[in-house]
Amino acid sequence: MNLQFLGAAGTVTGSKTLVRASGRQLLVDCGLFQGYKNLRLLNWEAFPFDPKQLDTVVLTHAHLDHSGALPLLIKQGYRGPVFATPSTIDVCNILLPDSARLQEEDAEYNNKHQRSKHKTALPLYTVEDADRALRQLVPLPFEEPIDAAGLRVRLRPAGHIVGASSVELASATTTLLFSGDLGRPDDPIMQPPSPIACADYIVVESTYGDRLHDTQDAQEVLGEVIKRTAARGGIVVIPAFAVGRAQEVLYAIYRLKARGAIPDMPVYLNSPMAIDMTEVYQRYRSEHRLSIEECRGMCHVAKMVSTVEDSRALVAQRKLAVIVSASGMATGGRVLHHLKSLAPDPRNTVVFAGFQAGGTRGGRMVAGERSIRIFGEEVAVNCEVVSLAGMSAHADAQQIMRWLATAPNAPKGVYLNHGEPAAADALRQRIEHELKWPAVVPRLDQIVEIEPCAIQ
Repeated sequence: MNLQFLGAAGTVTGSKTLVRASGRQLLVDCGLFQGYKNLRLLNWEAFPFDPKQLDTVVLTHAHLDHSGALPLLIKQGYRGPVFATPSTIDVCNILLPDSARLQEEDAEYNNKHQRSKHKTALPLYTVEDADRALRQLVPLPFEEPIDAAGLRVRLRPAGHIVGASSVELASATTTLLFSGDLGRPDDPIMQPPSPIACADYIVVESTYGDRLHDTQDAQEVLGEVIKRTAARGGIVVIPAFAVGRAQEVLYAIYRLKARGAIPDMPVYLNSPMAIDMTEVYQRYRSEHRLSIEECRGMCHVAKMVSTVEDSRALVAQRKLAVIVSASGMATGGRVLHHLKSLAPDPRNTVVFAGFQAGGTRGGRMVAGERSIRIFGEEVAVNCEVVSLAGMSAHADAQQIMRWLATAPNAPKGVYLNHGEPAAADALRQRIEHELKWPAVVPRLDQIVEIEPCAIQ
């Protein structure tokens, strides 16, 4: 058996790992590269394997850095099953068509305004491509093993977002575990990740491998931000991932309003995807901690802005408000219109909830850049910029270590992916020093051999 790290190696995006065993090929995740341009350009390259020869795909969860390249894979000839939890499939049905629409709209905008370096700008993929990919998704419930590509495949709850899983692959001799994106044991909404049942080798994420989450209560910090922005007569804009962070932000605002901790000002959710996601959270209540009342409160604390006309009207208004809109790293979506309109005004505040990858607008604003490029124009950043690092869906370094320590036996090797170089290497050193396990940070495209060992 061997593994080839085709994404999320030295970076937090583009998750793809090819597993070869007994002449068969299985791909764990098929994500888009995001952030820096040199990474995004990788999305336009052909896969470094023949999709037609691939036997199986397994998704850990629906976030686009794990699922967003599926339409490209199908476009290049893959015709096999894509296994995922039922809730992940429901979320993919929201995310993938929306991603395709944004690709088409960006291409149309660039052609209309002649902003493309190419004669005709093309979308990375179309809505038709996304719909074709969705038809190949096959539900695999948590803890129900199946045989695929000569391996036993089992999905185990990982927390993080609705549907997120760790992927356990077992041959006759070896068990390999992919953590996927691990949730936090103290997440206010999601259930904690399941402990490790069995693993001879582990591929673990390292997004927060070199840091701990802020001990400050993110809800309290958000409340203070809203109060001081209101006192200035400003507007709070919160770029938030439509899946996961938008719901946590809304839940925090619901709790703050319920106890009178913030002014009674209107709240808007300007993200069609996030609106659809509220139904998913109600449908899969066993996967999160919220009661029926809390779920209802989270879903109704904001006015839902669905139509383009209502969105434009909201962008134009200047009254006190909290606006939650996707995308979470300000890489696209309706939030860009709000940022372009509101970032130059020092009365306003932009609050980033969760990790901001390098090279994204969110990453640059959190780093202190005073100008960002939106729709081909430079926009001054005079507003207050706040990073709610504590409102992250990822386990921090200590929480990852505690999850690894649940393994009943020491694995023969640990591979760290889905992390920036400093974070991944810091976690590698902790694993080697504290757990005494061999650990490696693989390079992009690196192939590593997995030695067979008897299953306990």
